[in-house]
Amino acid sequence: MTRAPPPPPLLLLLLLTLSCSFFACDAKRAGADHGGGITEEITMKLNKKRAPPSTQEAAARGVLHRLLPSHLSSFQFQVQDDACGGAGCFRITNVDRGGPEIMIQGTTGVEVVAGLHWYLKYWCGAHISWDKTGGSQLGSVPTPGSLPRVDPQGVTVKRPVPWNYYQNVVTSSYSYVWWNWERWEKEVDWMALQGVNLPLAFTGQEAIWQKVFKDFNISSESLANFFGGPAFLAWARMGNLHAWGGPLSQIWLDQQLALQKLILSRMMELGMTPVLPSFSGNVPAAFKKIYPSANITRLGDWNTVNGNPRWCCTFLLDPADPLFVKLGEAFIKQQIKEYGDVTDIYNCDTFNENEPPTDDPLYISSLGAAVYKAMSKGDADAIWLMQGWLFSSDSAFWKPPQLRAILHSVPIGKMIVLDLFAEVKPIWKSSSHFYGVPYVWCMLHNFGGNIEMYGILDAISSGPIEAHRSKNSTMIGVGMCMEGIEQNPVVYELMSEMAFRSEKVQLEEWLKSYSYRRYGRGIYYMKEAWKILYHTIYNCTDGIADHNKDFIVELPDSGPFSKDPHISNEGYPQKMITQENNHRFSFRETHTNFPVPHLWYSTKEVINALKLFLHVGNDLRGSLTFRYDLVDLMRQVLAKLANQVYYDVMSAYDANDANGLILQSQKFLKLIEDIDTLLASDDNFLLGTWLESAKKLAASQEEQKQYEWNARTQVTMWYDTTRTNQSKLHDYANKYWSGLLKEYYLPRASAYFKYLSVVSYTK
Repeated sequence: MTRAPPPPPLLLLLLLTLSCSFFACDAKRAGADHGGGITEEITMKLNKKRAPPSTQEAAARGVLHRLLPSHLSSFQFQVQDDACGGAGCFRITNVDRGGPEIMIQGTTGVEVVAGLHWYLKYWCGAHISWDKTGGSQLGSVPTPGSLPRVDPQGVTVKRPVPWNYYQNVVTSSYSYVWWNWERWEKEVDWMALQGVNLPLAFTGQEAIWQKVFKDFNISSESLANFFGGPAFLAWARMGNLHAWGGPLSQIWLDQQLALQKLILSRMMELGMTPVLPSFSGNVPAAFKKIYPSANITRLGDWNTVNGNPRWCCTFLLDPADPLFVKLGEAFIKQQIKEYGDVTDIYNCDTFNENEPPTDDPLYISSLGAAVYKAMSKGDADAIWLMQGWLFSSDSAFWKPPQLRAILHSVPIGKMIVLDLFAEVKPIWKSSSHFYGVPYVWCMLHNFGGNIEMYGILDAISSGPIEAHRSKNSTMIGVGMCMEGIEQNPVVYELMSEMAFRSEKVQLEEWLKSYSYRRYGRGIYYMKEAWKILYHTIYNCTDGIADHNKDFIVELPDSGPFSKDPHISNEGYPQKMITQENNHRFSFRETHTNFPVPHLWYSTKEVINALKLFLHVGNDLRGSLTFRYDLVDLMRQVLAKLANQVYYDVMSAYDANDANGLILQSQKFLKLIEDIDTLLASDDNFLLGTWLESAKKLAASQEEQKQYEWNARTQVTMWYDTTRTNQSKLHDYANKYWSGLLKEYYLPRASAYFKYLSVVSYTK
């Protein structure tokens, strides 16, 4: 065989450069010190944007005042940005002289407040969670003047990685959409207490776009069919849809912009680094008319019934078009004009659940380069933060060449990727730590704001540690990226702590402490109950994303016993719970070839945990946290029981047993009524709260109707429906809320069972 001649030096250099890019030489360089050099460069620049220490200290005292006003004089706060040699940390020490009892020092106001939370948890036995999950348990905190002392040398806790990220781009629609400043203030306090220092800040961006598009000759009227309605803004922002649920009034736009300024101001006062939005290419239809020579195409259909262009197929400005950079630059600069120079980190998610028009790596690279160019023209120090959901949801498209192309389309250190679903499907493992690009290990956990007891505590307590210690790691943070909040408080407390833990958490001991703190008392039965819950509900290891599909909240689209592609059917035959004939309701596990809703634990064991909860009901009847957990656990048990009864209905139908069909249908409907009554006993499980918060934001009766329609539609049909076809996204955001069960799920199931009875009679 004849050998090829050696390449000339210039060609050799070019090949070396290309191969280094293609095979991720940057991964080795960036990973050699766990991304330390890149991280230091980023944090040094962002530190300059933070509020003065005195402002951060005052903001931290504001959190204490709202949380525990009786102890305002018991604590002394001090912000020192060099407290731990550049690393984020807090330090808790005793104060020996008169006055404050405990000194908490931290590198920012966030670290100070997180240190306060740590002290209240581990020295005072307190617990802090969202109001809708039982709120805070502070009754165990000793009175002022008698606070527990820490070790004489003090306690120092350092962050193993600098960033603690918070939010998903859709959380703004599933959870925050109807919030006012009073509720937002509580959330920013909660973020600080959990140590969050990198929160997404997406509120009010439509008002910014209105001003930007005006400079490009797009009228406000033209934007009426571009912006989505309040409950669907997240997907309009990502280009999945347009106009659905709209239009937005000028009052809404102005109110949301004013709210965003309050949110950003408080975040900055506490020393957080907000993440602002940027331009990903979506433009209104009028843009194509005003700029006919612009390279504008339409994205594909996203979940409409029949590709209705009224809602689908958003217009996309090609990144290669000069207008792309001009628009992106204008948007960044308009934000800086409105908010000030508050951050260098901007989120942009290209092709969220929409594929690029080609899988050509060169095109994908050019797209990424254009997105970043638009950012950097507006902010020379811009850093692109990308949700990595597309790498999980469309892994068939995003193979290594395409993944490398988008990740290496910008200089290393100018992009941060959120490994969004790392607790179940970590992308860092299959991509050599994102080929050298800094990333954040994130927990997704929740879809659609569903109410379902679920978690993977082992993965949360060990996953970030494994990723950070792994060879050539470029991990620079941890994050919580749930689609909806205010559920499963134990999961979020543990995940928040991972921002300050360098070793795997010993969960059985941690849960004993959690039980004590959650209820303010050490009760043996509660410790045993949480031990069971840890090994069952909170130990999902089957790798299936838990999007709640209980039959009460999501009836199958298909007829009896036909396999529904929307219901997990992995691993047939599966275990199914069936009902014994000699009891009204009971659990018994058998096997079936039919699809079943996700079930990953022994229901018998969970019932034993419920019995332990009921055993101490009188002792803890005054505890709001206990009441929430008891109602939620009882709901979980009854919901899984209803799944089995549904199969009994189908079995009777299949056997042409008319009497059995009526009997089992009545049992299913009675369970819905029982769960609705149960949920009505706790005001954290009410549909009315969601609806009233929507209507309160309205400025007119017409807006009240529109906002209530948005609120009801999101948690039911979600998207467009025709007379013959229901929405493809129906029940995606299902909720176990009293009112929703009785007014929606109950009549729907009743109508379906009546239909089955008629069909059965004519079979």
